[in-house]
Amino acid sequence: MKTAIATVSISGDLGEKLAAISAAGFDGVEIFENDFLAFDASPRDVGQMVRDHGLEISLFQPFRDFEGMPEPQRSRAFERAKRKFDLMSELGTDLVLICSNVSPLALGGIDRAADDLAELGDLATSYGIRIGYEALAWGRHINDHRDAWEIVRRADHSQVGLILDTFHTLSRKIDPESIRSIPGDKIFFVQLADAPLIDMDLLYWSRHFRNMPGEGDLDVTGFMRAIAATGYDGVISLEIFNDQFRSGSARSIAQDGHRSLVYLMDQVRRAEPDIRISVPEMPERIDVSGIEFVEFAANAGEAENLGGMLKTLGFEKSKRHIAKAVDLWTQGDINIVVNTEPSSFAHASYVTHGANVCDIGLKVADAKATVERARALGAELFEQPVGPGEIKIPAIRGLGGGVMHFIDASSELAKVWDVEFKAWDEAATGNSVGLTRIDHVAETMAYEEMLTWLLFYTSIFQTKKTPMVDVIDPAGLVRSQAVENSEGSFRITLNGAENRRTLAGRFIEESFGSSVQHIAFETADIFETAQKLVRNGLKPLLISPNYYDDLDARFGLDEAFLDRLKSFGILYDRDETGGEYFQLYSPTYGDAFFFEIVERRGCYNGYGAANAQFRIAAQKRHLRAKGMPKG
Repeated sequence: MKTAIATVSISGDLGEKLAAISAAGFDGVEIFENDFLAFDASPRDVGQMVRDHGLEISLFQPFRDFEGMPEPQRSRAFERAKRKFDLMSELGTDLVLICSNVSPLALGGIDRAADDLAELGDLATSYGIRIGYEALAWGRHINDHRDAWEIVRRADHSQVGLILDTFHTLSRKIDPESIRSIPGDKIFFVQLADAPLIDMDLLYWSRHFRNMPGEGDLDVTGFMRAIAATGYDGVISLEIFNDQFRSGSARSIAQDGHRSLVYLMDQVRRAEPDIRISVPEMPERIDVSGIEFVEFAANAGEAENLGGMLKTLGFEKSKRHIAKAVDLWTQGDINIVVNTEPSSFAHASYVTHGANVCDIGLKVADAKATVERARALGAELFEQPVGPGEIKIPAIRGLGGGVMHFIDASSELAKVWDVEFKAWDEAATGNSVGLTRIDHVAETMAYEEMLTWLLFYTSIFQTKKTPMVDVIDPAGLVRSQAVENSEGSFRITLNGAENRRTLAGRFIEESFGSSVQHIAFETADIFETAQKLVRNGLKPLLISPNYYDDLDARFGLDEAFLDRLKSFGILYDRDETGGEYFQLYSPTYGDAFFFEIVERRGCYNGYGAANAQFRIAAQKRHLRAKGMPKG
């Protein structure tokens, strides 16, 4: 499997881009002409620099407005081609992309275009160069890969072949199955990009909103299946035009790109097992059934404060680690770990971020296979010394500086709570409020990082992503999208902050990085739980009375029911199926972290996005002043 990425896809100058592309594990690079022209080095030196990074120049692009030109523009186009061929010879690459003509001077005609490409093929032969012809979705006469293939077929030249790009085919809703009839040896290069479905001008859509395969809504897998079925075994490359990518971390975006290609081809190989492209072996996407534990990093003082809130929420400190300052708090099927061990990853996390969720443990079908797949997709493994009596739990470094551990039921990992922990010697208080499990964990990051997090979860685990929704904060917009398994027993919500003034943005700024901002617990009876919480001393988040007046107007709720919601500060939503959702919030803890308690009735599968604005406004009224001491 030969992979490449166009230099236009990431930020930096050409040298920075090559370093990031090499570090991500790509085999080659498409040199975008403007990146070369802006770089102060000779073609020969640039070619050597590419090779010094362990890369090859897979493609030079683009050569524009070539075929079907009238004179004198036609002769000028051939002269331009000679200059580019000389340049390519010095760079050390043998394939150039010619995109279909968009000039208003261009003349139509399949045969005219074929004749021009055949003549250019003769010229290219003397340079040892190949010509790849691509149909732009907005081409003046040629905007369909089927027409581009007919031109290449009629040109009938060994140095002339087809370049296929997912965006140009799928944006125009052209069936990619038509690719299967093209001979694989006449496909010279494949460029891949995904994109969200947006109804806008094709050129603007392409130039600003492309993203990595698996991050958008296009059927990139179906497109690549059709190409693989032709017998193609050449380079698979990314050509991504995205404003955020071009201003983000080059290394991070390059890593995402390589992960997306490996993930894509793993899907293709499973659907088209007889393909010639060699794909890295790895386990299938991993079944994840829920969250086994959430671990907080804290010092002794923070642990005491956190413990007080957990007690109020009905948790019992049930066990302590056999050798470390690690406590286990439980309720229902929920495990909350509080780690104050000074010589641990948790301590390093605390020093950097303050009290925070540093580790999430997932219930998976096969812990070992999870790590194998994650490693194949570029994740970094996590290991720490295992003491006497401890179990080595498979783990990887997650995003945002955290760790993810994996527990399965078919190995000794299922016994970790009995093997590594001993019962706490104090009597149970009986403060349970009826929480049963973790409904979802909400992770907050800068908006430009959201696609990275989505790709991370969907490529490793058997999950799907929900449509993005806008969460209205009085200070701005937060984009929210969830990753879920099919049963709804595993849910992660991702919230992308666009500015520092939102509650989500404040959390990132004050905690020095992306992390878990809230944990939602499930209950079977929100009202009974609310009563018990009040008994335990919880002061519910104060929601504006105007919110409840509007609820009555929207849903026509029974007055007694509405009064019960209002008395406990419970938020309410109902979907089109009649499913209902109830939300109750703790006060904020530290820098905008909080706990949520939810009840789902019927088939409600959302997260109460309609309530977010009112919840956030109430939370902001209770925050400590920004910049004030935490203690």
